Amino acid sequence: MVAKAYTVAFEGIEARIVEVQCAVTPGIPAFSVVGLPDKAVSEAKERVRAALTAMAIALPSKRITINLSPADLPKEGSHFDLPIALALLAALEIIPHEDAESTVALGELSLDGTLVPVVGALPAAMAAASDDRTLLCPHGCGAEAAWVGAAHVIAPRTLADVVRHYTGQSVIAASEPGEVRRDTSTRDLSEVKGQERAKRALEIAAAGRHHLIFVGAPGSGKSMLAARIPGLLPPLTPAEALETSMIHSLSGLLDEGGINRERPFREPHHTASMAAIVGGGRSAKPGEISLAHNGVLFMDEFPEFARTVLETLRQPIETGEVVVARANAHVRYPCRFMLIAAANPCKCGHLADPARACTRAPICGEDYMGRISGPLMDRFDLRVEVPPVAFTDLDLPESGESTASVAARVAAARTIQTQRFAGHDKARVNADAEGHLLEEIATPDSEGRALLVKVAERFGLSARGYHRVLRVARTIADLDGADTVGKPHVAEAVSYRLAMAKEV
Repeated sequence: MVAKAYTVAFEGIEARIVEVQCAVTPGIPAFSVVGLPDKAVSEAKERVRAALTAMAIALPSKRITINLSPADLPKEGSHFDLPIALALLAALEIIPHEDAESTVALGELSLDGTLVPVVGALPAAMAAASDDRTLLCPHGCGAEAAWVGAAHVIAPRTLADVVRHYTGQSVIAASEPGEVRRDTSTRDLSEVKGQERAKRALEIAAAGRHHLIFVGAPGSGKSMLAARIPGLLPPLTPAEALETSMIHSLSGLLDEGGINRERPFREPHHTASMAAIVGGGRSAKPGEISLAHNGVLFMDEFPEFARTVLETLRQPIETGEVVVARANAHVRYPCRFMLIAAANPCKCGHLADPARACTRAPICGEDYMGRISGPLMDRFDLRVEVPPVAFTDLDLPESGESTASVAARVAAARTIQTQRFAGHDKARVNADAEGHLLEEIATPDSEGRALLVKVAERFGLSARGYHRVLRVARTIADLDGADTVGKPHVAEAVSYRLAMAKEV
């Protein structure tokens, strides 16, 4: 007797349909799994056997063979337990064959038959919907998978519930999408005393998704400023929320189906490895730059990261995607993120204060900031020096605009950009514009162009630097509600570009 069920194998954020074939034939009793399974998949037979025994279902004294097709595609993970059990139940004629064949299943089995949640329910639901099949997954994954409205999702708690559902004894209702999680953070921009230039840079960065670096003495408020940028960013659009959540689903970061409409804010420690930042490992999992897709990657103590880690950021910043190549995997992840970096000016942090600086100043500052290569620094659109705040100012009442008022301007600027790039697939914000599109939207007026040409000649702007100034100027104009990029917009953009740099 041969029966079939279906599941998925993950290649990046793509879920590929896998056919699970089960044959129960005469011969020496055995239970084998073939089709390039890894150790976790090979051990599924023991979990399936124990779960069926807990349901008082005895396996026949025959040869049971499970084939995972296509056989040349690597199969990894414990989510193959449920589809193997489903195909076996169909082969034993405990559940109807047609029901098993119309199902894409994934889930891990406990020895008592309980279904354990697994990662990747959202991409699996997308694959099931495109293949016009029902998705069967553990109860803990149901609310997450149900966000794909085109997929019919059944989420039982145990394997026994699966049998009762397919035999009509107790039909399980389709799962409903989980609640949208909201950010309960109370961090407000008005709590930051002083630092008006840094606050303005945050606003521009949030409006156009521009990369930003803060450099200042310890305790000047760099991390405090960066921590408030999530409140300035508009919520994810439905399309952005789905593609971001698919990456988080593969990493097991979605709790009870709570799709998050807030933009991700990732802040890895400076001891993080290259695989942790870019992605990799044995299964080529997504790294921090992909987990920050459509959001913010905050890298505090930027020069303290390993040089090799920093240099790997250069290509993803430009392309918006990263290809993780390993001996057993070659996967592509999206990573359109906004990079916010913070750094001390030198090892001791007091380069600008002669009374506190070390004896190696200013050489120590050149050596320390020299850990950030020129090509990488060239990719920061905004460079801001953050001076220390006097302790006497800390007792002053809150000043400056609140997060809500700044966020309203950012949202208005983003709305302008959404309308501007409505017909372009690869451009969503000003930071994405390039080539003829950039010339079309950001060419300044005669005075602005004259200023930009003068600055480019005087300071030797690179081609990348020239274009990044145009993008920032376009964002500043959007914040002002101006149709044309003028001289004041170019001047402000240039001031951020030339900060802290002897050469650009």
